[in-house]
Amino acid sequence: MNQKLKTDLAAAAEFIWFEADLLDQKDYQEWLTLWDDDGKYIIPIDPLETDFENSLNYAYDGGAMRDMRVRRLSSGQSMSAAHAAHTLRTVSRFRRLENDGDDNIHIRCAQNLVQYKFDKHGIYAANVTWSLRPYGDSFKVVRKIVRLINSTDALAGITFLL
Repeated sequence: MNQKLKTDLAAAAEFIWFEADLLDQKDYQEWLTLWDDDGKYIIPIDPLETDFENSLNYAYDGGAMRDMRVRRLSSGQSMSAAHAAHTLRTVSRFRRLENDGDDNIHIRCAQNLVQYKFDKHGIYAANVTWSLRPYGDSFKVVRKIVRLINSTDALAGITFLL
């Protein structure tokens, strides 16, 4: 791997770690600033799905939906906000993927998320694919796809997966 690719991968990994920390600290307003205006946040039900617009997803959020989700989580008015889970994300195994003919950096990594709520732990493992657009000395998220390894199981209360 050449030095430029190593530098891009290291910068992307640092950005992804930062995003995970923001979510675990429930700093949702700062998290919103990481996104490109047209960015999509996707959690498909079928882990092999590629046509997200024409299939069922746990999340298929553009900017307006991300804003609504953050307002709901931050309001204290909804059940998911009133008893929000404590979370801890670990992201690793970063791999730069082939370019799609754009200037974005495409990364796949592993994510393990532990949530704690009502004296119970839940563990959610996923392969996460990112499309990151260089923006100044950082990035903007163009697309984030979270492919849960147990996505076809019955999942409840997964609003913390942002």
